[in-house]
Amino acid sequence: MAFQLKAFTKTRKRKAISRSKLYFFDVGVTNSLAKRGEIMEGSELFGKAFEHFILLEVRAFLSYTRKNIRMCYWRSTSRFEVDLILDNLWGVEIKSAASIQDKHLKGIRALKEEGNIQNFAAVSCDRSERITQDNITIFPWKLFLEKLWNGDII
Repeated sequence: MAFQLKAFTKTRKRKAISRSKLYFFDVGVTNSLAKRGEIMEGSELFGKAFEHFILLEVRAFLSYTRKNIRMCYWRSTSRFEVDLILDNLWGVEIKSAASIQDKHLKGIRALKEEGNIQNFAAVSCDRSERITQDNITIFPWKLFLEKLWNGDII
């Protein structure tokens, strides 16, 4: 019915929080239990549902393809956060924003400084894929899922 997203704690520069997050198997169940009602695009609730949806898709992909890749998240005591870490392969920030800006990438950049993750990305509602000057890939969510399910990401 639910799964835990464990905390990533292998950092040297910033102390990590070790508490797990809990996600239900279906974003609709979560919304119903939380009595959220209609979720409007652009709202904080939309952002939470969007993040949950992407996490469920990645989890389903890993299960269906039988890839033994650990999913976790990272949050520092100084409030930097990255929504999804896939082993040491990817750090992924999930934002429902229509256009990723520098302010959305603070957590990814802080994790990048640690030097123990190979690739970094943000998944969002952007219209096109792009790469920042510091090599963070910005994926429109549909393209991210297409590349994920085609095996182009992991």
